[in-house]
Amino acid sequence: MGKEKPDYTPRQMIDRLVAFDTTSRKSNLELIHFVQDYLAAFDIEATLIFNAEKTKANLFATVGPNVPGGIVLSGHTDVVPVDGQDWKTNPFEVARKERRLYGRGTADMKSFSAIALALVPHFLGLELKRPLHFALSYDEEVGCLGCVDMVDLIAKSRARPGLVIIGEPTSMRVINAHKGIRVLRTTVTGREAHSSRQHEGVSAIVIAGKLIHFIGTLIDEMKQRGDPTGRFEPPYTSLQVGEISGGTAINIIPGSCTFGWEYRCLPTQDVDEILGRFNAFAATLDAEMKQLSPECGIETIEIANAPGLMVEDESPAEPLALAILEKNQTEAVAYGTEAGHFQKAGFPTIVCGPGDIAQAHIADEYIELDQIEACEAFLRKVAQRLTTP
Repeated sequence: MGKEKPDYTPRQMIDRLVAFDTTSRKSNLELIHFVQDYLAAFDIEATLIFNAEKTKANLFATVGPNVPGGIVLSGHTDVVPVDGQDWKTNPFEVARKERRLYGRGTADMKSFSAIALALVPHFLGLELKRPLHFALSYDEEVGCLGCVDMVDLIAKSRARPGLVIIGEPTSMRVINAHKGIRVLRTTVTGREAHSSRQHEGVSAIVIAGKLIHFIGTLIDEMKQRGDPTGRFEPPYTSLQVGEISGGTAINIIPGSCTFGWEYRCLPTQDVDEILGRFNAFAATLDAEMKQLSPECGIETIEIANAPGLMVEDESPAEPLALAILEKNQTEAVAYGTEAGHFQKAGFPTIVCGPGDIAQAHIADEYIELDQIEACEAFLRKVAQRLTTP
């Protein structure tokens, strides 16, 4: 007798995936190996794409014939931290209350992947003429870092997929545009001196303050420019400084100051404009500092750069999802996803998944059971479309 195949309901699979603590600072390999073994039980081979340290991995697998024109179901495996949050339940153990499932990742976004995985036996029972692909990534929450190598692998495949569905929480609305995000860290190196001998020092904090003030002027300018499409909330490219550190004592001119900042760019705007203008202003200050002391300087490094999702003319992804969900319009969102990376590689891409983004990243994160049921019905119909050539 053959080995019994695993059998999970979507709810049970959500339980399993949430139970893996895949906070971005940790490894996701336990979850990935669980999924790999689960698929192997159905004779589905999964390809793992590791990070440089071999501590994390993406997973790519195909259900059905390995031919062009299939559909990618994409989700990230990492979650944000629960540190300092006041959870009423164990965040890594799903709790059901009325018609909600509580747990870290229930909304953002393990439920989508769990539902798709639970449906593998159903997908295998269909006579698929084109494949369904599973694409599970790491490090989405820290800047969509992990998916890049996997997208490159998929793009080079002979069985090139026809479109991609990113299952981020959209309350099952069809999203065809979102902002991009660029995360940066700027370090100012000054020259320490006793505070009474200001002429001998260069204050890194004062210089950082000038740079942050410049970012403030860009914030005001972007608000004035607004959003010509009228689709985004907030209706402009946004910037913010989220962290800062520097200095040793009040009576020491600080020799170092570092601050982290980001901007979320409208997909129609030149993504390099803001950084280019910031760097030009920083170069002026850098030159002035070096005249006082050659060892001084300003350095900005890029932590993450996730492109926005732009509206695509004649995209096959939009009409497919709209028809299945019986909706007549797409929407745009301000938050970022991995969709921009897939689109940049030439794949028609939409974002559509269960859960409310308002529940993402907060204590007592939850997903409504109605959303799980709607997603299951959606994915069954997506697969049915692949039974025709």
